[in-house]
Amino acid sequence: MSSTATTESTVPEALLRIRDLRVSFPGKGWRAPRTEILKGVSLDIRPGETLGLVGESGSGKTTIGRAVLGLVPARSGSVTFDGERIDTAKPSRRRELSRDLQVVFQDPYTSLNPSRTVGDTLSEPLLGHGASVREARGRVGDLLERVHLPPDAASRLPREFSGGQRQRVAIARALALRPRLVICDEPVSALDLTTQRTVLELLLEIQEETGVAYLFVTHDLSVVRFMSHRVAVIKGGSLVETGDAHDVTTDPRHPYTRALMLSAPVADVAEQRRRRESAATLGGEAAAPTADAG
Repeated sequence: MSSTATTESTVPEALLRIRDLRVSFPGKGWRAPRTEILKGVSLDIRPGETLGLVGESGSGKTTIGRAVLGLVPARSGSVTFDGERIDTAKPSRRRELSRDLQVVFQDPYTSLNPSRTVGDTLSEPLLGHGASVREARGRVGDLLERVHLPPDAASRLPREFSGGQRQRVAIARALALRPRLVICDEPVSALDLTTQRTVLELLLEIQEETGVAYLFVTHDLSVVRFMSHRVAVIKGGSLVETGDAHDVTTDPRHPYTRALMLSAPVADVAEQRRRRESAATLGGEAAAPTADAG
């Protein structure tokens, strides 16, 4: 897989700006101290850009996306979207922001309502933002075409589709309101390798056509290399390395990033053993990342 990163002579203003973001959750038990999940994270995403956010299970990468969406509260720091502070936004404003901020979740089998047709699922956000039934029906047809599903998919239930097709429906739902930023939370990790490639290429195609920006959360450096312009690596709630996708995924500076790269599975058993032995020489927690969302 090769990077989509390009070098630009002019750098646009950030669409999303996160500064010194800290998130903590209550500890278990009476008087237990709070557990700090994010420890002062700062990052930017520019319009039309994909920022890959990579780390092992429990590193805090999913929490960043949830904080941007307002699903978990920030204890301190700030989240700014298109110049507007949104981490303190009221629920009514959050609903309005859903037009510009959307999400594709990890599991296509649980992210869709099994009792609603695909057409109803795709129409819901449109009708909720004031579209007429006729307008919603036309938009649903456009969305299905965009994600390469047949028109009759609108009348079918999620159980009638494969995992890759369900994820296409989830992507279509995220695109329904023409958002400017989509948070992709491990969107292909539940799919087989062939289907992963198809979905990733679809996301790139949509970005090329619409200019949407992605925050792409994953544990897989090969996916990050394929999808991202820039990469941020998170470990234990702190960013340890950021940079151009090609540079970070081919010549990482931080031992943890190197361990992630070396722990990625390869087809050759001997090579896999050599890579894991090399990762072990890095020592400590960095040498044994796990392959889960977190």
